[in-house]
Amino acid sequence: MNRRDFLAASAALAAAPLAAKPALRGGAEHCIFLWLGGGMGQIDTFDPKAPGEPKGKKAGSAYRAIDTAVKNVQVCEHLPRTAKLLDRVTAVRTVNHRVIDEHAFATNLVHTGRMVSGNVTYPSIGSLIAHQRGAVNPSVPAYMLIGYPNVSRGPGFLGAKHGYVYLTDTAAGPSGFTRPVDVDASRAGERQMLLGALDARADATLADYRDAQADALRMAGPDFMKNFDLTIESKSLRHDYGGEFGQRCLLARRLVQAGVRFIEVSHNLNFLNGTGWDVHNEGLEKQHLLIKELDDAFATLILDLESNKLLDKTLVVIGTEFGRPPEFDSRGGRGHQGTAFSLVLAGGGLKHCGATGVTDELSKKIIEGGVSVPDFHATICAALVIDPAKEVFDASRPIPITDGGQPIAKLFA
Repeated sequence: MNRRDFLAASAALAAAPLAAKPALRGGAEHCIFLWLGGGMGQIDTFDPKAPGEPKGKKAGSAYRAIDTAVKNVQVCEHLPRTAKLLDRVTAVRTVNHRVIDEHAFATNLVHTGRMVSGNVTYPSIGSLIAHQRGAVNPSVPAYMLIGYPNVSRGPGFLGAKHGYVYLTDTAAGPSGFTRPVDVDASRAGERQMLLGALDARADATLADYRDAQADALRMAGPDFMKNFDLTIESKSLRHDYGGEFGQRCLLARRLVQAGVRFIEVSHNLNFLNGTGWDVHNEGLEKQHLLIKELDDAFATLILDLESNKLLDKTLVVIGTEFGRPPEFDSRGGRGHQGTAFSLVLAGGGLKHCGATGVTDELSKKIIEGGVSVPDFHATICAALVIDPAKEVFDASRPIPITDGGQPIAKLFA
């Protein structure tokens, strides 16, 4: 090729439009995000390895591995019900980050997909989904939290309107949505008129708060609160779900049916082993009780959603801030590990494969298929028909929904 031909070909190539990479899209309408605060040990749950010896200080799994519904994929022996349903599940075994010494920072990272910034409060994945998709049913919130509130779960720069309604008691439901007995509909209406007059005088910066308040007033009353009456469900189903965490998962299914877009369910029940999932020292001795409770709740939730024809429409996520190392500490527990840990996806219309990603013989190093936290967020967003590269705005500054995250392509048919 002579110089003239080379330049002509180069110019033609530069002028030609680049072939756009087809966007990965799922079809989920809802997300239930199960949060295991403290750090679920992947080597003792969804990425088991050869048994170790806590007292002998030999690194390895604390429990034996069992086969599952997916060939060549195993989980720990305390997940027998989940094992039978693993064809509806994908354990993402190669999530990784570098924040391991501080639970709050790691919790914020897994919820927001970004490190804490000095001048930006980033929104949580729940608030982003609420912002992008809204509630399925306008008479319920877009985002509900069953657990204790904190900034990591909040709307950040998106504003109060895209925050959560929360509750900590499944029987009582969220507070503030039932009128006092001495306030009838007429009196409540008069109060709203007075509040409206006061709002009209308020500074424009309070507009976001007023919108959130208006939503709360609109939802107040028996129609919304009846969703929290679990006694409507059969005794056998409530039994299958198990203890308080299971009842929270049952409530999450009811909230999906009511039209809530995103529900976070917190498993912050430390009394089972004294430490929750943060199993330093003696906390590991009764870790199996937590795993069994997770197994009952998670497996029943999958089957319950499936029987109600909601599993393909509902992405179920198991999240935690980091994993645990294969080595045991001086008192038989485990420390923190971010080099490789497991987060889990189920349902949501994804092409599940039991597990994705390969770690070494101690579930410590990634051998194949590393997944960043932004990648995991991008997968959730794509499953819910949200472009993970789309920009939202902090005032006038555009910020992509994920920090360069790429969805796990193999999970999309």
